[in-house]
Amino acid sequence: MRAIETCRTAELGGQLEQCERCGAQVLRFHSCRNRHCPKCQTLAKERWVQARCAELLPVPYFHLVFTLPHALNPLAQGNPQTVYRLLFQAAAETLQAFGRDPKWLGGALGITMVLHTWGQNLNQHLHVHCLVTGGALSGDGERWIAAKRGFLFPVRALSKVFRSKYLDALSQAFERGELRFAGQTLAPPKAFALLLAKLRAEDWVVYSKRPFAGPEQVVAYLGRYTHRVAISNERLVSFQDGEVQFCWKDYAHGNKTKVMALGAEEFIRRFLLHVLPKSFMRIRHFGLLANRHRAEYLAHARRALDAPPPLPAPTETAEAFLSRVMGLDARLCPHCHQGRLRLIACLPPTPKATGPPLPWAA
Repeated sequence: MRAIETCRTAELGGQLEQCERCGAQVLRFHSCRNRHCPKCQTLAKERWVQARCAELLPVPYFHLVFTLPHALNPLAQGNPQTVYRLLFQAAAETLQAFGRDPKWLGGALGITMVLHTWGQNLNQHLHVHCLVTGGALSGDGERWIAAKRGFLFPVRALSKVFRSKYLDALSQAFERGELRFAGQTLAPPKAFALLLAKLRAEDWVVYSKRPFAGPEQVVAYLGRYTHRVAISNERLVSFQDGEVQFCWKDYAHGNKTKVMALGAEEFIRRFLLHVLPKSFMRIRHFGLLANRHRAEYLAHARRALDAPPPLPAPTETAEAFLSRVMGLDARLCPHCHQGRLRLIACLPPTPKATGPPLPWAA
């Protein structure tokens, strides 16, 4: 929260630039670069997407979503590292098991997963978005086994296997003493067994969308989902009398856009539910795209598909990248729109004057 508060303010320092034509001065403060900041993800997202484009294969891609039951939300609040890690693990193992099964494909899939922990109303909704190749590389690395047109795996079967793998892994984590309950290391075994029994009796949700039509749609998907934060500035409507209003989509009632009002403390509480543990990787790759052997496996897949190697990524300055991606000329004067800006001073960070504590920080 401190990083977001100081983002693009004098507290982080900045630079003063002057137009060589009209003499106008432009003050630009530095960004916080925090991964949870809604203002600092655009360039990071575009650079990441550019790197991933070189890994796309000329095959259909499927979008699947694996969701945890809301009954696990309280456990996730006290054990985010474990609950999120097991979500990645169970979803990846489920997809890879189906991919290796000759009944479906019989080879290695390429999988990219992105963790999201929120719903539109900022409450917890733990799920991973999965981008999966519509086919698999055979065990000998010589053949590409294509999926059926418009179909990858049956979602009901996926959900049952996913539920089993996740709950088995969660039970093992409990037996190893890795879970904390309301500040305590251990919970009564009977209570935990009842929770597992309740979760096993529920139908878990795995959703599969239509396959993407081509690489352009895949890139658009990556751009939408990879570096998203819990809420963007565009959704904020107002802040008045200690109350925050923001737009949200009510998917349960016809995808209608509504306005929700929350007290400032509750709004901040909900936002902080989605701050990830330090160093936790919310984007992960499996199968053909696993970091350890990605280059080797992708080369085998391209040979099997008779596809050319990817073009080398262009080398460009930050200004050129900004111009290409966002259509902005960072050096163009925003006042006369003709002159070029020149750096005339670097401004050191300016500490903020200490004031009375905020109500929720007291």
